[in-house]
Amino acid sequence: MAVPYVRINAMDLLNTLVDKGLRRELPTREEALAVLATSDDELLDVVAAAGKVRRQWFGRRVKLNYLVNLKSGLCPEDCSYCSQRLGSKAEILKYTWLKPDEAKKAAAAGVAGGAKRVCLVASGRGPTDRDIDRVSQTIEAIKDQHEGVEVCACLGLLSEGQADRLRSAGADAYNHNLNTSEGTYGDITTTHTYADRVDTVQQAQAAGLSACSGLIAGMGETDADLVDVVFSLRALDPDSVPVNFLIPMEGTPLAKEWHLTPQRCLRILAMVRFVCPDAEVRLAGGREVHLRSMQPLALNLVNSIFLGDYLTSEGQAGQTDLDMIADAGFEVEGAETTTLPEHRAQSAGGCGSHESSGCGSHGSGCAPCGESGSTAGDTSAVCGTVAAPADRAPEATEPLTARTDLVAVRRRGAGTDLAPNA
Repeated sequence: MAVPYVRINAMDLLNTLVDKGLRRELPTREEALAVLATSDDELLDVVAAAGKVRRQWFGRRVKLNYLVNLKSGLCPEDCSYCSQRLGSKAEILKYTWLKPDEAKKAAAAGVAGGAKRVCLVASGRGPTDRDIDRVSQTIEAIKDQHEGVEVCACLGLLSEGQADRLRSAGADAYNHNLNTSEGTYGDITTTHTYADRVDTVQQAQAAGLSACSGLIAGMGETDADLVDVVFSLRALDPDSVPVNFLIPMEGTPLAKEWHLTPQRCLRILAMVRFVCPDAEVRLAGGREVHLRSMQPLALNLVNSIFLGDYLTSEGQAGQTDLDMIADAGFEVEGAETTTLPEHRAQSAGGCGSHESSGCGSHGSGCAPCGESGSTAGDTSAVCGTVAAPADRAPEATEPLTARTDLVAVRRRGAGTDLAPNA
């Protein structure tokens, strides 16, 4: 039996989503799927609508974040997307823990470039208590040198009490991404579970750390998978939601997964903004590879980006990022400005701040839809309408032309003798 399709007028859809975003009200799954199903002709309308929600909660500010890879490569986990994974043949930098002074020097480059938050990342399943001691020393060193800078730790799965120790050392936030939907999580990782990741985010929140958790798009997932993970994030209620676009690096299992276009990336970012209207939505890894010349347009949807290079791959030059922000009519968020809207900033980790807006009312997120439907050959739609599946999303598209020319392994900054590009 054919799956019924809901015909949604595009402008009615966008007006509804703007109204809900301004009230912090959760869209329906059908509305979120419909955003992903909009046509290229409607793309600027989608960006303009989501831009209204972005400006309501964040004005024209862009927060800059800077990554410091404290320990690179040789991870025992088997995450298919990661160049640091067990068995990876990617020719990335591999080094053990940076000393606190080395990490402080790396962080200083990002702060000098305008970064408000430094993100300390280490490969591995999760930190030992000795690792927590190391990172705590690094946090203290950075805080001593840069008063007011935010520090976010990303060290993998946390054990009991470790989040509290990081908070006591001065950490402001903890990052642990959900990455994809619960139903497809086992397809990309087998050495830990989706529930493990949720537990770590909740441990961070319970310790008073600002939770940062997001996703990776472009791993062959369906629209339904994307909606599932974003709805789950809305339920988990992190303050920051980084949106990564897969960088298909040679030597990893997903090296041939080239499914994203700049237009697709913009729709995904718009959908995230509508579902998480007052969260810090961060444009993260892969923006240069997949958005390319349309990066400035994405600033109308996100209010945060990473400056310079990523963990194992090169990013856009820091000065180019700053020029892009200015040329697009946005401004770099200053250290004296509170990133989050007042109602979130005053709450513990942002949880419970949405009152009757529906945040948290959908439990752990909707179950993934499994099968998919297709509208190929359907000519019953009229101009200005969006055909959205009531229950399922189309399967991922066939791989596009690989833009391996845009993927470069990081050879500078942390772990090297060369200056970073911040």
